[in-house]
Amino acid sequence: MTVFKSFWKVLLKYKGTIILYSMILIIFGAINMSTSDSSVNFEDSKPDVLIVNEDKGNKVSDNLVKYISDNSNVINDLKGEDEINDALFYRNVNYVIYIPKDYGKDIMDGKNPEIDIKSTGDYQASLAEMMLKRYIQVQNIYKLNISSEDEFIKLINNNLSKDASIEVTSKLDTNKLSNVSTYFSFASYSIMAVIIFIICLVLSSFKEKTINKRTIISSMNYKKYNRNLLFASFGYSFILWVFFIVLGIIMLGDIMFTSRGLVYMLNSFVFTICCLTIALFISTLVTNKNAVNGIVNVVALGSSFLCGAFVPAEWLPNSVLTFAHILPTYWYINSNDLLKTIQVIDFTSLEPIFINMLVVLGFSILFIILNNVISKYKQKVS
Repeated sequence: MTVFKSFWKVLLKYKGTIILYSMILIIFGAINMSTSDSSVNFEDSKPDVLIVNEDKGNKVSDNLVKYISDNSNVINDLKGEDEINDALFYRNVNYVIYIPKDYGKDIMDGKNPEIDIKSTGDYQASLAEMMLKRYIQVQNIYKLNISSEDEFIKLINNNLSKDASIEVTSKLDTNKLSNVSTYFSFASYSIMAVIIFIICLVLSSFKEKTINKRTIISSMNYKKYNRNLLFASFGYSFILWVFFIVLGIIMLGDIMFTSRGLVYMLNSFVFTICCLTIALFISTLVTNKNAVNGIVNVVALGSSFLCGAFVPAEWLPNSVLTFAHILPTYWYINSNDLLKTIQVIDFTSLEPIFINMLVVLGFSILFIILNNVISKYKQKVS
């Protein structure tokens, strides 16, 4: 218990560092989640259209005006080309349609009268242009075969009234799931950095020459000594993981208590174990406290940039992602990205995520083996 208590006593000296990395997660995690806050809900958008109709009173022309009016916001309070041009310039109008005189009569005679337009060239103007082209295409289909204006207009309207039915097959709240994935992916930096930094600093304190000599001449078995340090390190890592989970519950809400949220938690726990083994491995390699900070920056920051914690993986070059496969952070973040797209949570859909977890555990075993090999080598040398 003496070693265990001493571990926590030394650890408390670095509580400021723990708070610092926790604040980094809170601040930058919240910023990332807010910037990734994008709605996927469809909202019908209507362009602002001005119709200059020189063929008023004709049924065919009036029907075109009615169709445009039903599918756009019609502007009627502009007079003169100067006002129209100003409205286009200031984006008060997106699209101007000029229907020429005798347009309806020419259509019924089988001619192709031109409709002049003015456009702002933005996406709203493109929408109005597609609307006009659709009407004209349908109109051109019937104009050569129909002689009655009423029947002609009826056929056009019947055709244009047929809308494609859209069925939403996915009921996932993609916005919320994206926030959860962003939080846990960004947390990989804080978890890895604070575990490696603190454990390396604490264990390096136990490996100082004076303390190490006292340990050697004490009656405590070295296996028990190492076991106590391991349990203390695991206890610290577990408490840190619980803290980040509680923080996630506060920031993300009820979704953390769903089956999907539990998988996110399990995935982060496996990653925390891997970070612990990395910390133990580095603490065996390096005993200089001044070198620990540089190592943390290389390992934690490097992994985060290369694996998609700071920049989404889909934005990274393929060469970077190929290299990232050799880092455990990649497999952890890949699981987070997969979780936000899975429709139904079951064993089959979670199989690739479980495989990723096994890969991360494989990294943990590798670091444990390397740690043991180096420890034995250092004991022989000393």
